[in-house]
Amino acid sequence: QVQLVESGGGLVQPGGSLRLSCAASGFTFRFYAMSWYRQAPGKERELVAGISIGGGGTRYADSVKGRFTISKDNADNTVYLQMNTLKPEDTAVYYCNLRIGVQNYWGQGTQVTVSS
Repeated sequence: QVQLVESGGGLVQPGGSLRLSCAASGFTFRFYAMSWYRQAPGKERELVAGISIGGGGTRYADSVKGRFTISKDNADNTVYLQMNTLKPEDTAVYYCNLRIGVQNYWGQGTQVTVSS
């Protein structure tokens, strides 16, 4: 079965960096696009970044453009989210997402807290 396992979250000061990882299994990773979402307390889950099957195409939420970078390693079945110049408003639980047809698959999430 599909499994998505996020890691790399934590507490970081404003202006700092984190790299999130999502280890995928249970499907042919190299055949699918992947995404990162986040959900802050009291807010809806929102798309942060997406990457195409081969990794050559990416898209970002306006709020993270120029600061976050999504990448995909088809050899290691892992998708990454490099987050730089973090802001307090980036505080959220970050989720890895796979969509196959109308079915969404989610990891358990990893908490990112940006605070001094």
